[in-house]
Amino acid sequence: MSRSLGSTDLKRLHRDWRRRAPGRVALLLDSVATPYNVGSILRTAAAMRVDDVWICGQTAHETHASTQKTALGSQRFLVFHHADEPSVGLAAAQAAGYRVVGIELAEQAEPIHQVDLSGSVCLAVGHEDRGLSSALLQDADALAFIPQLGRIASLNVATATSIALYEVRRQGWPSD
Repeated sequence: MSRSLGSTDLKRLHRDWRRRAPGRVALLLDSVATPYNVGSILRTAAAMRVDDVWICGQTAHETHASTQKTALGSQRFLVFHHADEPSVGLAAAQAAGYRVVGIELAEQAEPIHQVDLSGSVCLAVGHEDRGLSSALLQDADALAFIPQLGRIASLNVATATSIALYEVRRQGWPSD
């Protein structure tokens, strides 16, 4: 009979998976305006061991009350960088050794499971309605999209970020 794991068992389980997760992962939030979306993204980022987060453009800050409400304190596990212009954040992420992959339904974007997400990768996600800024669309190292099967054309930015972060980590895990 199966049971839910207790806190000690969860710590062991997560410690084992942390050891299997190579590579550095970062996020660049390009004018993600809704604080609740930002908070949800930050909580997932902390759960997936994101190393750096660039808050760019009109993105709600990690200190915003509504962001904090959704993030539930996960901000303390993340390193934040701020840039007024998304292009400055992009350049900073690249200078820090990250390959920037824009997550966007755009021309030239490849299905995310076909994009090499190994090594040091920074996922860039954009505004809830407008998506990534033109600077990021032009200068990202790669563009990826999340294939969808239903009749809804796009995902909520926090949901899309969660799926993309999972795919980055999944690609790095051994297939034993």
